[in-house]
Amino acid sequence: QVQLVESGGELVQAGGSLRLSCTVSGRTFIGLTMAWFRQAPGKEREFVAAISTSGGETYYADFVKGRFTVSRDNAKNTMYLQMNSLNSEDSAVYRCAAGASPPSWLLRTPSGYASWGQGTQVTVSS
Repeated sequence: QVQLVESGGELVQAGGSLRLSCTVSGRTFIGLTMAWFRQAPGKEREFVAAISTSGGETYYADFVKGRFTVSRDNAKNTMYLQMNSLNSEDSAVYRCAAGASPPSWLLRTPSGYASWGQGTQVTVSS
């Protein structure tokens, strides 16, 4: 069974930066497509970013606008999300997800991922 544990969320001022981490155990990390989703109170879960098994391909939501960078270290079984220029709309619970190479039409949807972490809270104060 795949287990995902996120860390790195905290309270930060608008304009600041954070780096989230997602560590995977229970399955060979290199075979997993990884993604970040987020959910704010009263809103639906939304796609943030995804990264291919090798890390050679990355995908982002339009609202990222070059502020976020997703990466992975297969030697450490860990995915990262570097978030810069944070604003109050970025406040949410961020969850990482893992899937066995979802097809392109599912890559940006929760349905493309079978395993999820519990989430880490990011709060941006304005």
